[in-house]
Amino acid sequence: MEHKSKRIAALDLIKGMSVIGMIIIHTLLIYANVKSQSETVVGSFIVFLGRGTSIFLICMGITFMTSSHQSLKSSIKRGGVLLLAAFFMNFMKFIVPAILGFAPDNFIQKYGWHGPIEQQYMYLVMLGDILQLAGISLLLVGFIREYVKNKYAILAIGLLVALVSREVSGTLIDYPVINYITDLFFSNDYPAYIYFPVFPWMSFIIIGMFFGKWFLELNHDSKTLFRNMFYVGLVFVAIGAPLVFGFDAYNYNGFYHMGPGGVIYFAGWTLIFLWIIFRITAKMKDNKFTSLLKYCSRNLTSMYMIQWILISWGKGIFGYRQHSIGSVLLLIVLYMVLTFSVQKLLDLLKKKKPVIVVDQPISVE
Repeated sequence: MEHKSKRIAALDLIKGMSVIGMIIIHTLLIYANVKSQSETVVGSFIVFLGRGTSIFLICMGITFMTSSHQSLKSSIKRGGVLLLAAFFMNFMKFIVPAILGFAPDNFIQKYGWHGPIEQQYMYLVMLGDILQLAGISLLLVGFIREYVKNKYAILAIGLLVALVSREVSGTLIDYPVINYITDLFFSNDYPAYIYFPVFPWMSFIIIGMFFGKWFLELNHDSKTLFRNMFYVGLVFVAIGAPLVFGFDAYNYNGFYHMGPGGVIYFAGWTLIFLWIIFRITAKMKDNKFTSLLKYCSRNLTSMYMIQWILISWGKGIFGYRQHSIGSVLLLIVLYMVLTFSVQKLLDLLKKKKPVIVVDQPISVE
């Protein structure tokens, strides 16, 4: 039976959907004007979808535990590759357009830069995206997988990361290089802006690891696993909701820098959503659409990088945050086509010239 497979088919489809979703979300965030993002139904819905980062991270944690690559060395190697990929992506996204002179003025002015251009370039290269989070997390969670064998102990570590996140936020050791590392972990906006600091975002990955371990203990019964996700999700929402809505300054304080209540609340809804998606995808038969999603899942890391680079380069052609929702929808179609075209081109180049590839480092499979 399919649900006894060691590979969770629903996760492949969910990760594939995330590739499609991120192209839609990032195109809107870069090209739509403020009114289109906040005052239209379509724009508001897409911005809402952008809050789905926790879905991807929990899936990452599950696949990390069920992957065939189980060694600590493998986890550290993949984490290092991801960090290199993150800085390469930032270089391609920001520095190439700046050097070649097709970065729009209003994008440059957004940061209110003063001082030497080299300092501005360094700022952009060091911007912390989800790739940096995934890379650093892999360097750390490999030790959890190696040495912590009890699933509830894994869950406790994940919740502990969330519980201390507000207390350690802004921790700074004001010393060159070290200050950037503390930024990636604790996000104090010095010297770079980190969208996804390790505290609290690694919590979602470790919560995913808890369910990955549970899946193995259930002898790969995905139906039971997702039902358990639903029940745990209800408990998390019940605990997180009063914290978020009653003490929001400490427990939420914005999407990117959540406190413990925010993490538990978002994790709860994420687990419920994953159960819903599992119920829907369980009835799906293999067809061209599911094959497309599986293709996206297999190439998640490279497609993530491709779409961000293309969308960033396009600012020089289409402008930055200047378009109505109708124009943005056309641009979404354009970037879908471009992203898949570049990925297919890379596939052809790989076939012609054998290269060493770390397969799917972001989904750690």
